[in-house]
Amino acid sequence: MKNFFKFTFFIFVLIGVVFGATYIYAFSPYFVFYPEADVATGEFSPDQSLIIKFPKSINTEYYRDKIKITPETSMKAVINEELNQVVITPKSAWKVNADYRVEIPKGRTENLMQMEGRIFNFKTVDYPKVISVNPQDKEADVQLDIEDPIKVKFDKSTEHFFIDFRLSPRAELDFQNNEEKTEFSILPKENLTEGANYKLEIFAKAKYAPDSSYYKIQETSFATLPPKPKTWAQNLEERVVQAKRFTPAQISEGKYIDVNLATQIMTIFEDGKPINSFLISSGKRGMDTPKGEHQIYNKFPRPWSKKYGLYMPFWMAITSDGKYGIHELPEWPGGYKEGQNHLGIPVSHGCMRLGVGPAEFVYNWAEIGTKVVIY
Repeated sequence: MKNFFKFTFFIFVLIGVVFGATYIYAFSPYFVFYPEADVATGEFSPDQSLIIKFPKSINTEYYRDKIKITPETSMKAVINEELNQVVITPKSAWKVNADYRVEIPKGRTENLMQMEGRIFNFKTVDYPKVISVNPQDKEADVQLDIEDPIKVKFDKSTEHFFIDFRLSPRAELDFQNNEEKTEFSILPKENLTEGANYKLEIFAKAKYAPDSSYYKIQETSFATLPPKPKTWAQNLEERVVQAKRFTPAQISEGKYIDVNLATQIMTIFEDGKPINSFLISSGKRGMDTPKGEHQIYNKFPRPWSKKYGLYMPFWMAITSDGKYGIHELPEWPGGYKEGQNHLGIPVSHGCMRLGVGPAEFVYNWAEIGTKVVIY
């Protein structure tokens, strides 16, 4: 009987030890684990997955359908084979520029150790911002082509977004972007109507978000160049204004001098943009100014012409033999200068004469090697 009581006491002690150890193992703060999440950066892209990592394999029954996200979002959660990582992905996309709260409930590991609950916060990125558009807003006389398309620049990469460019009146557009997806070049597939007003709207949505979520991030407008006048103005000052507005660039890079013999107008261009237009007097019939593509071979501020006995200020030769050039209205040695009334009329012996002021401007602007296109 004595042995029976000893054995019974031993069994009770053993049970107490087992229960005590189990309690310590399951409920002691020394055996508590905490999940972690990759939200240290603070901002998420709308298509990014949230990864919750557990230091031990978890008992999934404590977590199934119990992870809470605010604002409420349709999502899917996938646990790995080791039961220590949960990947949470929105079924479409997180909202843009939104604050999220993720609540992980208390749970247990596979061998019943405590896994404390945690709250994680993260913020999704904002829409990319447009920092420049060319043509500029309300720009007039716009001419688009493959060398001068609409250009849009963003403050950051648009890789996590779909960008939609819409032109109205409606026109189908084609575009390309740089590798970083920060700059876009856009062209209409068909020529735009001349002299028309257009509105460009730029929309963005998160990747995988429904099309209904497109959000307008920029709006700008421009007007295309009106049709070229069928006849040039008889008034020479008006003709110069027309020439600067309607003369198309024949060279898109660098400086070049454009000469229209029919209108007696010189227009200077830089990188495809007109800088200014001036009246000239080119060669008269029988002493025609040579057409074609030439260049500036040399420059002299006030050379003397032995052939004509004249000074030709701001001389720039356009042929290698120096026979033809651009210069200011010539002067006699006594100081008499040819009158401005000859500008706009072809009366020279083949050179192109410019008025006082324009000749010096072009002389200072042009460089040796600057192309000269005469037609």
